[in-house]
Amino acid sequence: MKQILAVGLLLIGLAPLAGAESVWVSDQFEIMLRTGPSTSNAIERVLSSGTELEVLEQDNEAGYSRVRTRAGTEGWVLTRYLMNEPSAREQLATLTRRLTSASAEGSSLTSQLDAVRGEYDSATRQIASLERDKARLESELAEIKRTAANVLSINDQNKNLRDQLAEAEIRSATLEQQNRALTSQTTRYWFMTGALVLVVGMILGIWLPRIRWQRRSRYDRF
Repeated sequence: MKQILAVGLLLIGLAPLAGAESVWVSDQFEIMLRTGPSTSNAIERVLSSGTELEVLEQDNEAGYSRVRTRAGTEGWVLTRYLMNEPSAREQLATLTRRLTSASAEGSSLTSQLDAVRGEYDSATRQIASLERDKARLESELAEIKRTAANVLSINDQNKNLRDQLAEAEIRSATLEQQNRALTSQTTRYWFMTGALVLVVGMILGIWLPRIRWQRRSRYDRF
């Protein structure tokens, strides 16, 4: 398999990459970062398994790739020691970190959920208390309205009674005035009647003797 890969690389030749891509050092061993694409070039540094590199170009004939580390160091490494994805150990470490982070976030979310549930329960209790207070206040308001209606009705009745009493007092005063007027008129009537009877009596007292005298005079003539 390695021989077929080497033959393919020799046939392709030196081919610069059109775009940069990320590769990782194999997790089997450490590799050398050299100043050129051969073992005769000086070693710049040793790259450990799982180190992320940026591929700048490839020399397929020599089997080397020019790469750049995250720190900015550039050099050449054997292409066959590079992979298109992180090593299994690196992936496991990454997954472990993600799982730990997810567990921590899950715990935080659980705490937040518990806090939200507590706030919801507290809000629910407050709402229930407010609803009870509302029902009580509505009952008191209805009672106040009934009492106010009764007071208004009593006030209306008192006003009507006061009006009726005022009318009765006016009628009583009118009747009393009429009674006094009638009494005065009756008194005057009886006084006039008495005076008339007295005058008539006086007239009769004067007139009757004359009639008798005239009759006697007539009888004397005969």
